Amino acid sequence: MDLLNTLVDKGLRRELPTREEALAVLATSDDELLDVVAAAGKVRRQWFGRRVKLNYLVNLKSGLCPEDCSYCSQRLGSKAEILKYTWLKPDDASKAAAAGLAGGAKRVCLVASGRGPTDKDVDRVSETIAAIKEQNEGVEVCACLGLLSDGQAERLRAAGADAYNHNLNTSEATYGDICTTHDFSDRVSTVQQAQAAGMSACSGLIAGMGESDADLVDVVFALRELDPDSVPVNFLIPFEGTPLAKEWNLTPQRALRILAMVRFVCPDIEVRLAGGREVHLRSLQPLALHLVNSIFLGDYLTSEGQAGKDDLAMIADAGFEVEGTDTTTLPEHRRPCGGTAAAAPEEDAEAPAATVPAPSDEARRDLVSVRRRGAGTDLPPNA
Repeated sequence: MDLLNTLVDKGLRRELPTREEALAVLATSDDELLDVVAAAGKVRRQWFGRRVKLNYLVNLKSGLCPEDCSYCSQRLGSKAEILKYTWLKPDDASKAAAAGLAGGAKRVCLVASGRGPTDKDVDRVSETIAAIKEQNEGVEVCACLGLLSDGQAERLRAAGADAYNHNLNTSEATYGDICTTHDFSDRVSTVQQAQAAGMSACSGLIAGMGESDADLVDVVFALRELDPDSVPVNFLIPFEGTPLAKEWNLTPQRALRILAMVRFVCPDIEVRLAGGREVHLRSLQPLALHLVNSIFLGDYLTSEGQAGKDDLAMIADAGFEVEGTDTTTLPEHRRPCGGTAAAAPEEDAEAPAATVPAPSDEARRDLVSVRRRGAGTDLPPNA
């Protein structure tokens, strides 16, 4: 396909595709899927070889969030029967992180529910970061605590946080449909605060909330403009007890097309396969490794993931290798001491209208498993 040849050439040059080209990737047929994966795989290998970075989530505080994000099992008014607990002690959080690191994770992601941290919360997380780094040489620590107030990003950086995560989630045009307690600009501002403080920015999206193809392209282009170092791609986990419980809009094939589109738009950025991969990609998860260069190991915030040993086996069986702590994830030109950043966006053609995809034939509720182990419980973690 001429489209795929063009996208490969642009990806190898770090050149932004047009919106029309990004939309065309999402519009490809299932018959063309392997060609799309192969093309995006060339771009992935150019910048990241066959390495897969492993990341491990530690949910420091679960549930009882005052925000009303429709997709979230921890939201205000959620009836999802998830684990609920207040802040983990630094030593307990460090022990939870150690399990993931022993399983091969390179980065620990410390997450807490809530609108944003208080200054006392920042102190608590700073202690946790110190405990983790003291016991694990070379570990990367990413904090995800919600919207940041003035000075908090600088304090987290001084405490040793390497990165900060705050996802854009969906397009600016439809953000008000999924959340009313804060807006899209609040999220953009927090990512920019993290960057200004010297932390590596991590910001991604959630697919499968009923958005159109145009919405997906909009949020990925907005992410490219923010220029984070990593882009997690989540697929909605439709928890019972949340407003989006009936949104089963994804097939494994569509999920792969979304990942391919993100790779073409973000060729030299760490693209991370995040929550929902087991639910929506299912047996096609190994194909996704040809598109992403990073995954979460084990469980997620409130849901259980694939067994850690199965993640490792999947990576090896697909011909990839786990990235070690002695290897830098990003290409040289994207490192802090490297050269120029990725190419600036070009003017693009007007995008054709896109419609919301039809729901998949079957809602796989059997694959949504609430987390009952690891952080906040007496059971060993999955790593």
